[in-house]
Amino acid sequence: MKAYNCNDIKNVCVLGHGGAGKTSLTEAMLYLGEGTDRLGKVADGNTVSDYDAEEVKRKISINLTVNPLEWKNRKINILDAPGFFDFEGEAHQALRIAASTLIVVSAKSGVNAGTEFAWNYTNERKIPKIIFISKMDADTADYNKVLAQLKDTFGNSIAPFYVPIIEDDKFKGYVNVVKMQGRIFVDGKIQDVPVPDSMIEEIQPARQMIMEAVAETSEDLMNKFFDGEEFTEEEITKAVKQGVADLSITPVICGSAFTSASIRKLLDAIIEYMPSPNEIGPQIGVKPDGSEIAVECTETDPFSAYVFKTISDPFVGKLSFVKVYSGVLKADSTLYNANKQITEKIGKISFMRGKKLIDTPEITYGDLGVIPKLTKTETGDTLCSQSNPFTFAPIDFPKPCMTLAIAPKEKGDEEKISSGLAKIREEDKTLAVEINKETHQTLLSGLGDLQLEVVLSKLKEKYKVDAVLSAPRIAYRETVRRRVEVEGKHKKQSGGHGQYGHVKIAFEPWETEELVFAEQVVGGSVPKNYFPAVEKGLKESCLTGVLAGYPVVGLKATLLDGSYHPVDSSEMAFKVAANLAFKAGMPQAIPVLLEPIDTVEITAPDRYTGDIISDVNKRRGRVMGMNPDGKGNQVISAEIPAAELAKYATDLKSMTQSRGRYVHEFIRYEEAPANIVEKVVADSKKDE
Repeated sequence: MKAYNCNDIKNVCVLGHGGAGKTSLTEAMLYLGEGTDRLGKVADGNTVSDYDAEEVKRKISINLTVNPLEWKNRKINILDAPGFFDFEGEAHQALRIAASTLIVVSAKSGVNAGTEFAWNYTNERKIPKIIFISKMDADTADYNKVLAQLKDTFGNSIAPFYVPIIEDDKFKGYVNVVKMQGRIFVDGKIQDVPVPDSMIEEIQPARQMIMEAVAETSEDLMNKFFDGEEFTEEEITKAVKQGVADLSITPVICGSAFTSASIRKLLDAIIEYMPSPNEIGPQIGVKPDGSEIAVECTETDPFSAYVFKTISDPFVGKLSFVKVYSGVLKADSTLYNANKQITEKIGKISFMRGKKLIDTPEITYGDLGVIPKLTKTETGDTLCSQSNPFTFAPIDFPKPCMTLAIAPKEKGDEEKISSGLAKIREEDKTLAVEINKETHQTLLSGLGDLQLEVVLSKLKEKYKVDAVLSAPRIAYRETVRRRVEVEGKHKKQSGGHGQYGHVKIAFEPWETEELVFAEQVVGGSVPKNYFPAVEKGLKESCLTGVLAGYPVVGLKATLLDGSYHPVDSSEMAFKVAANLAFKAGMPQAIPVLLEPIDTVEITAPDRYTGDIISDVNKRRGRVMGMNPDGKGNQVISAEIPAAELAKYATDLKSMTQSRGRYVHEFIRYEEAPANIVEKVVADSKKDE
């Protein structure tokens, strides 16, 4: 593949709901752009984009892929992102470096959660977009219904540029709204036809909107518009491109991945209306001293490249996907990783299409490529020259919200799992792995159950280790409700020196989490040198409560009295005596179980508020407040026991048709209700 000037490069992220037809559309564009010599199908598992074994098996996109193609002496980098929210991190990687988006909406299912996510995310970041209504050849396709949904949901910027010609409920062609020209498909070819009379009334408002947008771009064009003069094609193209850039116009194109004429028009629209990398303004970097630098997409600005994705494969090795923001990346060079403050040796560099590497001597500014075998570099790192270091902002990944315990099926495979998870986390930054020191479980957190299932499959297929997922053990606590005074005596005689320790201790509820130890010994009944041993014995005892074996918190222990033997007493004897007092006192002090409570912030459209609140109540939660976010959503603040949140991510998606999001954080412990205590105690005895 030849090197292209930045002006002739388009970096386009393909977004949409799962199943909208993104991968099929990408395949069709690649086929027309001669990026592939055959038109693959998702159902057959032979598309360029979905090459991973998990994608072929599940027939869904899991990974972001970069698919360069050439069209009319331009280069288009198609970034095919997954539509399922469990793999949302991949879309965030693409949107971090894309200059524009192509939002795919199915003519069968219409606007849904994935469409709304794509629209909101790109609008917030002011990323230009085109909407493609796909699957127009399907029997249940309904263009007018979908267009109405788009206008109702996203407003007046929606502008249909190509409207389908439907005859006998079949997609027969389209009308170019700007040129008012009809085209139909005849025996695999395109034939020009007049605009059907029945469509003129439907099309005229859309054309009027486009013409008004053109007129507003300059005073001369405004005068021309009011004088009733027609705009030239060049004037229209320039004005529409400006409208797309400032988000006042969102072109809507319709077609099918299996109708080449509509795909050609889509590729033409990308070339005509989507910005090149040097047309979206400078990228802001931060120098080591905290000052900012505006990096222009030019050959003369200091070299910079951003790592937006990493693949770590046991066979291929580590591949770092980069966008070159300024300067030219050359093979066999050395670059500085400003995040890690190390140098990295660059060997071969490549373009990548699906899983195919295409070697190249250089990657120019604005373009995307791959650097193999970088040792320390990770996703989100900035590569630059050591003489002028700076870093770009990291990718704003969604936080993991679903946590399960992961364990090997076979004992002894713990190290394999740990190593495999580390490699998988290099690829997917929305995953988190933690070893809980209290429960001794390895906890795997992600965005949903499907994502975690894929992790299990990758561990098995790539790293040859079987693992299982289960609900994590809850880190309960125990405390007491009343004051008691008890004695503990350890006396043992076995010839020679014996063992003797005797204490009288008061246990009572206290506000601090850590054990508070005090002494009120009078007359030296317990020598001071044994006080630390008593305290140590009590602290060790607090690690295992008498109710269900969980750590004891909120406890004060006061040493009141005791006795000692001048020969047989020792620190160990007093530690044991303190433990005996603890075991005797806890059952009398009315032990209670405390469960962790999380503060939860749920964001979802207004219409789901009732269902969410009802569900929070069923989970023994409390709604603390609600506030609108100004985008049609309610932000619901609640407190919910952690034990009720194990699979909340899945349940919330089901309740809100994938439109709901939440984050949670531990805040405190509260006394658990009797039925929970009964179950936890029973489980504890079963484990014993």
